[in-house]
Amino acid sequence: MSKLSFKRRIASSFIVATAVIVAVVFIVVYFTVYFTVYNRLDNDLSYEAEKHISEVHLHEGSLVYIDLTGLKEAEHREVQVNPVFIQLYNKDGSPSDKSPNLKENSLVLDKQNVGSHVTTVLADKQIRQFQIPYIKDGEIKGYIVTAMSLESTLVVLNNLLYTLLISYPIILLGLFLISYKLAARSIVPVMDITATTRRITQSNLSERVELPEKDDELHELVVSINNLLDRIQGAIVREKQFTSDASHELRTPLSVLQGTLEVLVRKPRQPEEYQEKAGLCLDEVARMNRIIDQLLELARFDNHPVLDEKNTLPVAEIVKQILLRRDIQIEDKQLKIELDLTNYSNVLRVSAFHGEIILDNLISNAIKYSKQEGAISISIKSSDDRVSFVIKDQGIGIKKDDLERIFQPFFRSQALQHKQIKGVGLGLSIVRKAADAINADLSVESQEGSGTTFTVDFKGILRMN
Repeated sequence: MSKLSFKRRIASSFIVATAVIVAVVFIVVYFTVYFTVYNRLDNDLSYEAEKHISEVHLHEGSLVYIDLTGLKEAEHREVQVNPVFIQLYNKDGSPSDKSPNLKENSLVLDKQNVGSHVTTVLADKQIRQFQIPYIKDGEIKGYIVTAMSLESTLVVLNNLLYTLLISYPIILLGLFLISYKLAARSIVPVMDITATTRRITQSNLSERVELPEKDDELHELVVSINNLLDRIQGAIVREKQFTSDASHELRTPLSVLQGTLEVLVRKPRQPEEYQEKAGLCLDEVARMNRIIDQLLELARFDNHPVLDEKNTLPVAEIVKQILLRRDIQIEDKQLKIELDLTNYSNVLRVSAFHGEIILDNLISNAIKYSKQEGAISISIKSSDDRVSFVIKDQGIGIKKDDLERIFQPFFRSQALQHKQIKGVGLGLSIVRKAADAINADLSVESQEGSGTTFTVDFKGILRMN
């Protein structure tokens, strides 16, 4: 099956529809003219018959003209110019009198079609004929037959028919060429889109399809394609980032595992040494699991999620769930948690997935870096268009020079001075990406040795009345 181009399909579909419409119009035109011409001819015949019925009478049983003046008119004498033929018949069907233009010819009386207009033949030429009875004293005494030539009528109808038949394919051909040209012009933007998308490869994902000037369906299509390319580019960038980060961060624990196992296989050792090295290996495996989990979280963020009742939660509810999960860690460090909900309304909800990641990481860090028997204060406030979350700890704080770097992947402030605090440096990087994904503002204030305050303004909210 041959491949038909889109513009040819458009042109073909258009021409098929047009062909049907034009054919219907032409048929209507032809038959309108046909019935109009024949109706006018029939009316003229009826008029002539009624006119002549008053000009005849019975004479010795035959139907004859009272006065022959009417038959001397040109239309009754001549054959060339709009002839009107008249023939009188007696009651028994025998011819009685006729118009001079009939000469040696006669009109045929058809008693079956008295009162009707019929098409018949006179001298090998088509005529239109009408016959009515001559009635006197309630009885039919004879018949008047009138007829007119159909030559001029048939010439008009045939000329019209030939004109329509000849013009039909010419019109269709012209319309096809016009529609083909218009279709070709209409798909130029589509061809541009195709050419642009063909140029876009994995190594050239930054190029985008140019938006059409008119805000129409093609404009919406291009916007959708560009949005799709943005998502694809983001996914590939995240994939590359995940691969790069994973290979970078997993190299250290894998090296530790390799070195530890190499030491163990060199010579037989005491059970205590095997237990110690096995514990070290388990710690490194757990660390790798944490790294992979956090890297996966970084890689799967989708910007600007659609918020609805199913995927949103009130901020206070998310915080309470996190504190409940972290209850053992809080008790181990004997921390005091202060939760202020004075200016908070539960009708405002945020993305449950992103809110959980942001708040869990911030609360986890506050617990992790707080001093023993310290305090953590959490304040949640809501206004018309946002929810603000503020968490303040009394922990070790962050150096001023490190504040601008804490959101970078794998960065840990003063990691060597606080080796007892486990982590891989991805938590705040995840928080930043999650906040950006839902258009939330994230800020930090810290003083080394005194504690840290994180503030999150959730602006992408859903109001539940």
